[in-house]
Amino acid sequence: MLEIDQAERIVVKIGSALIVDKDNNLRQKWLQSIIEDIALLNKKGKEVVLVSSGSVALGRSAIKSAGETLKIEEKQAAAACGQAELMRNYQKLFNDNGLNIAQILLTLFDSENRRNYLNAKNTIETLLDNGIVPIINENDTVATHSIRFGDNDRLAARVAQMISGDLLILLSDVDGLYTSNPKLDPKAEHIPVIEEISENIEDMAGDALSSGVGSGGMATKIEAARIAMNGGCNMILGLGTKLHPLKRLAEGGSRSSLFKSHGNPASARKSWIASSLSVSGEIIIDNGAVRALQDGKSLLPAGVIDVKGEFERGDTVLVLDCKLQRIGIGLTAYPTEDAKLIMGHQSHEIEHIIGFSGRNELIHRDDLVVD
Repeated sequence: MLEIDQAERIVVKIGSALIVDKDNNLRQKWLQSIIEDIALLNKKGKEVVLVSSGSVALGRSAIKSAGETLKIEEKQAAAACGQAELMRNYQKLFNDNGLNIAQILLTLFDSENRRNYLNAKNTIETLLDNGIVPIINENDTVATHSIRFGDNDRLAARVAQMISGDLLILLSDVDGLYTSNPKLDPKAEHIPVIEEISENIEDMAGDALSSGVGSGGMATKIEAARIAMNGGCNMILGLGTKLHPLKRLAEGGSRSSLFKSHGNPASARKSWIASSLSVSGEIIIDNGAVRALQDGKSLLPAGVIDVKGEFERGDTVLVLDCKLQRIGIGLTAYPTEDAKLIMGHQSHEIEHIIGFSGRNELIHRDDLVVD
């Protein structure tokens, strides 16, 4: 499949219905096959992030008080038990394929709070830079109904958006989007490509295509597609029940639906920054820095002559020249207090000045839009 061949950073989401069988036992052979697929993608130079469900289902049997429907505290306890087993299996299978892994547990709050968002983003990107496969799950042990994603489809889309992924793959027990539920309507037609999430597409989704093991349905997959496409990321919804599901998709041996974005992660991010309505401060720079930014470089502390306003790391700030004319807008890597301390200094001096080693740039070029 062309989209897989061309993608550089891929987020793969697998649900509980694929990881465990009807008795909540791990599907060991299937899990081994998808990890072999991920290892193959890694050998081709692609960065892969895995968003995995399954902890609650795996840990359910350990909660002796659990009935047919788990209470929230029982679900959290089951997640705590099951996550340990899940990661133990992942570690062995990935290690067998020559890859190291890392566990990251997130909640909705982590994607909405700017500081937590940046910390998670930086952690994931550092892991990828070091050839480590991040394995992400919702933090069910602390999440409640009011703050949880409710499914890993949207979590995966948020992660793809967070790290500027160019492809999200949702593996499910269905092979794509249909005009209606194919389990109930024999005339339902498969839709191979979707270029816009219209009301008609939303109506097709409904909520009937859930397996009953996981917490997501087709409606959540459509919402995930909307999040991904808005971030310039393509999304593939494909069948994951057979062995080597990623290899099957890549070789065209498995039917799927492609939700096609009309942008790319970089352009979507720049557009979002440029359209920011809330600006927290101003950074005034010298003429040399102006020329550097116009040449596509990052803003270094050495080129800053003044800092105004009150902002935190990750906030939007205006960049002005010495005549206070607007040069651009961007996301600052440092809060006001630190920015004032390091302005005018060389990047190698940052650690000595503020007591820790932060980014070399005050605003990285990827977080900057020059007028």
